[in-house]
Amino acid sequence: MTDKEVVLTAKGLKKIEDELEHLKTVRRKEVAERIKQAIAFGDISENSEYDEAKNEQAQVEERIMKLEGMLKKARVIDEDDINIEQVSIGTTVQVKDLEFDEIVEYTIVGSAEADPYELKISNESPVGKALLGKKVGHIVEVQIPDGTTKYEVLKIEKGNIND
Repeated sequence: MTDKEVVLTAKGLKKIEDELEHLKTVRRKEVAERIKQAIAFGDISENSEYDEAKNEQAQVEERIMKLEGMLKKARVIDEDDINIEQVSIGTTVQVKDLEFDEIVEYTIVGSAEADPYELKISNESPVGKALLGKKVGHIVEVQIPDGTTKYEVLKIEKGNIND
């Protein structure tokens, strides 16, 4: 993992902390129990249940390490520090897709908590990068896989980033 800072909102931080706690207190025990049950089946050299449980254990431990690393490098965005004069991490921006004449609202977040299904886009994504620093009325061109698209910034507000 790189030494790159992980930018998180308060909600994103809580989500990571909750997942880490769940992995450490619940998933570890579940996987350990599966390993114990698989060993009870006998010869572990040809025991697929044992192999699957050991692989799952490795995945859980890897995820725990990744989350702990993220938390060590985390910088939490304070909602009080968000300036709604321009698009930044922690803002929700309403844009008009000029090609399709559609209005979309995105919340700009750090890459660790981006979730396109919740319209949370990373500050490192093509759209997120293009919008950063823009003000209401600005038009941005964004390179997307299908070519170029244009967005007009209609509104900027503080994103709902705290619990």
